[in-house]
Amino acid sequence: MSRSVLVTGASKGIGRAIARQLAADGFTVGVHYHRDAAGAQETLDAITQVSGNGRLLAFDVGNREQCREVLEQDIEAHGAWYGVVSNAGITRDGAFPALSEDDWDSVIHTNLDSFYNVIHPCIMPMISTRKGGRIITLSSVSGVMGNRGQVNYSAAKAGIIGATKALAIELAKRKITVNCIAPGLIDTGMIEMEEAALKEAMSIIPMKRMGQAEEVAGLASYLMSDIAGYVTRQVISINGGML
Repeated sequence: MSRSVLVTGASKGIGRAIARQLAADGFTVGVHYHRDAAGAQETLDAITQVSGNGRLLAFDVGNREQCREVLEQDIEAHGAWYGVVSNAGITRDGAFPALSEDDWDSVIHTNLDSFYNVIHPCIMPMISTRKGGRIITLSSVSGVMGNRGQVNYSAAKAGIIGATKALAIELAKRKITVNCIAPGLIDTGMIEMEEAALKEAMSIIPMKRMGQAEEVAGLASYLMSDIAGYVTRQVISINGGML
């Protein structure tokens, strides 16, 4: 029986790339989505094309009760998750004086509260298997360095880093590793930047290009693997050497 991994925000972008890679690695993948059912189905179809197994799960990562209900039902039906990739997130960018209460709250609820909402229902079943496990969170260069126009997003992603480091300490003796990936500028096919903004971004990236979602997925693949069993409590940046 293959190990199962839940990937949130898997209907597109980095989440989709991670889901596809983990399926290729032999995992059964839980393809999570909130509203984009068509995108999630495309991800699931791609998984089956690489001989992977998967299933769809729909819930709002910012809704605590909904997360718990769906995940507890899934665990009862299919057993504990071996791994969780907490990837789902949103942005509501703008200068801080112009940020609305909803801009702040929605980003915090989706990007930071989801750490608890998604991972908490999965932890005790994971521990109970006595087979170890893997948790991977997605932060951002904004969470590591801060970024103009992203006070809300930077706060949420910095919080993810702190939560990841603390949980890693708690779970280490259970052979459950907890690590964080902090991507820089990644080309997911959804980024729209003016030429001047792109030129400015390239000026602080020594490799002079955007990263690819598949490169982030490769790192997630390593962290989810058995060979990464001694890697925990780490924040790994994948940003082309961003200054």
